[in-house]
Amino acid sequence: MPLAAPKGPKAATYQDLVDLPEHVVGEIIDGGLVVSPRPAPPHTWATSVAGGDLSSPFHRKSADSHGPGGWWIIDEPELHLGRHVLVPDLAGWRRERMPTWPATAWFELPPDWVCEVVSPRSAGHDRIAKARIYRECGVRWYWLVDPIGRFVEVLENSGDRWSIAGTWSGDDADARIPPFDAVAIDLARWWEGSESSQET
Repeated sequence: MPLAAPKGPKAATYQDLVDLPEHVVGEIIDGGLVVSPRPAPPHTWATSVAGGDLSSPFHRKSADSHGPGGWWIIDEPELHLGRHVLVPDLAGWRRERMPTWPATAWFELPPDWVCEVVSPRSAGHDRIAKARIYRECGVRWYWLVDPIGRFVEVLENSGDRWSIAGTWSGDDADARIPPFDAVAIDLARWWEGSESSQET
């Protein structure tokens, strides 16, 4: 009589995410539950300033805006991409692809752009598993922002792989980074949170 095959780990469910405490971030990657602590101050600072720099010219498109508009820029959206549930630091949709927001608490339409602010703890997931999922789901642009190393790496989806579109680093006060290269960004502002944390 053959032995029964050992049972593999149970696939994570959405209820597993709902049951997590509020002070952590949960994602489902390849069927497994990935739980991360809330980000450290340098990470939070870089995310907040990056989102602010992009929101005014690309998201709001108000009368006093100095940019072209045409985007939804959102902090920590919950993405349901097939069997995966991901929560990037920032994501953006071109309004022509998503004219209105979904009625659900999450987004099933893959973004046009995703930004992950990496940390030593998250870098493996961000650069390997999440990068693969974003590419397979058709995300066009992927930013990896490193507030400790102080650089932005930009990947462009070429279908079967990511291509490096460029790297912007240090104190570049006139960074024009696709797909938001219509407006110059002062990257030095993004690292002020890491400077403060090193001083204390």
